[in-house]
Amino acid sequence: MHEEILMLALVLAAALVGGRLAVKVGYPAILGEITAGIVFGPPLIGLLSRNGAIDILGEFGILLMMLYIGMHLDLSDLKRASVPGLLAAMGGFIVPLVAGMVLLLAVGRTFLEALFVGLAMGVTSLATKSRILVDLKILDTRIAHVLVAGALLSDVAVLIVFAAVVGPDVATEGISLATALFAAGKAVAFGLAAWLIGTWALPAVKRRFGNREMERGAVFLAVIVFGLAFAYGAELAGIHAILGTFVAGLFIDKRVMEPKVSKDVQQKLATMSVGVLAPFFFVSAGFEVSLSVFRTDLLLLLAVIVIATLGKVVGTALFYLPSGNGWREGIVVGAGMNGRGAVEIIVAEIALAQGLIERDVFSILVFMALFTTATVPVLLTLGVRWLRRRGELVRAGDRDRTLIIGAGVIARSIAAALQKDMAVTLLDTNRANLVAGNREGLTVRSGSGLDEVALESAGIENALQVIAATPNAEVNVLTAQLAVDFGVPDVSVLLRESDTQTFEARLAEAAIKVIRAPEDFAAWEHALSSGRAVTETIEGDDLDRFHDGSNPRWAEAGEPTGEFPVVVVSNGERTPYTTEVKLENGESIVVLRRTDIAASLPTAQPDD
Repeated sequence: MHEEILMLALVLAAALVGGRLAVKVGYPAILGEITAGIVFGPPLIGLLSRNGAIDILGEFGILLMMLYIGMHLDLSDLKRASVPGLLAAMGGFIVPLVAGMVLLLAVGRTFLEALFVGLAMGVTSLATKSRILVDLKILDTRIAHVLVAGALLSDVAVLIVFAAVVGPDVATEGISLATALFAAGKAVAFGLAAWLIGTWALPAVKRRFGNREMERGAVFLAVIVFGLAFAYGAELAGIHAILGTFVAGLFIDKRVMEPKVSKDVQQKLATMSVGVLAPFFFVSAGFEVSLSVFRTDLLLLLAVIVIATLGKVVGTALFYLPSGNGWREGIVVGAGMNGRGAVEIIVAEIALAQGLIERDVFSILVFMALFTTATVPVLLTLGVRWLRRRGELVRAGDRDRTLIIGAGVIARSIAAALQKDMAVTLLDTNRANLVAGNREGLTVRSGSGLDEVALESAGIENALQVIAATPNAEVNVLTAQLAVDFGVPDVSVLLRESDTQTFEARLAEAAIKVIRAPEDFAAWEHALSSGRAVTETIEGDDLDRFHDGSNPRWAEAGEPTGEFPVVVVSNGERTPYTTEVKLENGESIVVLRRTDIAASLPTAQPDD
């Protein structure tokens, strides 16, 4: 028993290291966890190995993860993309699926192996794109909405096909027309039963017990029980349990659960599944990889990677043409959909466990996921720049405003610089700040950034970006985390260097960006209030010192310099100047400059 406990600890440690390294370089944590399993497991070092406890915890983690994904799924994302999203999903799913099957059948593999390789090629990972969409500042563009919709639809399609063909006897009896129709019939029956329970029974329970206060821990357990019940029902119908918990999550929406309670449950599910249990599954998946494929099946591996990439990009572009949005946009969408991730690995691992594919095919699918996902940041960045140069990067979306938490003088200065590009609302509880904001012509509302009702009243559901800019570092971080939970695409916090180090882990986990504040925060606010600080724009050769992405305003020992960059202007668009900004030619920076600090600074231009 003690050996199993030690192995559990070692697997989690490997998952932590691998996941953190992957996130740091901009990739999903699960790819780092799989790589950790390959490196520290039987394929290389052999320090880790699987046991019964790891298998049980991993399977339970995946069920909870699919329940979380179902709850977290925002169907409004599908409505935004409409026909273009559907076309992109069809092209990005059907063409790689068919191409993968043809390739595997051509080299003499079985139909089942060909089918699962095709399914793995048709998957689209959303995790990688979420980060790169923020970095490229395109969350409010049409291609961003199409990418989100395409990824969701393709993953749902893969799960449905997977559920329809996987049964207890498939590995021995294979797939015939009769078995496929029977499996499809059971899937339809399960779907109908799930629909009746989700749309009739759950709302009835809500109406019956809706007025009763339940401890949130009890609600969390009830949701897990509901998800596992659906998983059991799916297994009875001959469908894999992962689809059952996924469907259960879809039905737990605003009709049956209050938004605050739903967010709390989702946070707990994410922590338990993605943060603790699912890593057992993904690390142990790395144990099953065989590095010998680089020696025995290298050509097949390369062919799978190339065809998966071309099939995804070309297929998406071809099917996207009827949308009328242009073939260039279709290519960029296809490049963004080329990454694979959790769903592919889950499907491949289950197929391996049931004997539907061999270990070498599983290994090829894992390496295909690693290599294709690595292409997404590169190809999508090149594609977005291509569309931007041609003036074909189309803005489209209902998130069209900035919400700033805090209405102090620094927050108001940031708002004044940003509102030249989009509508800005400030939220604060301080009456003096509210009066000052109104006097300066800003839109300000009374309320706390930690109050969900106040955030909703201020329009957070339509916010493209949220900036937490109060003088209190902890309040800023908590508010930013709440904004992430609301689904705001771009969230940043105003923090001193010392506070950034304190909250580094929490910021990285939620992908929250930092606007580096001066250590002498109060002195800057006093200077702005008393007219001893002004807003200016720096551009041209004066930007040279910013091109390494650093801010030199208080470089050594906290010694103050005279400028505080707050906004970057690129192609006429204004966004917060965060520590992640890498300046390009033609961009400029809006800075706050102290006139009472002697500093050798270039002459800047007033920001009218």
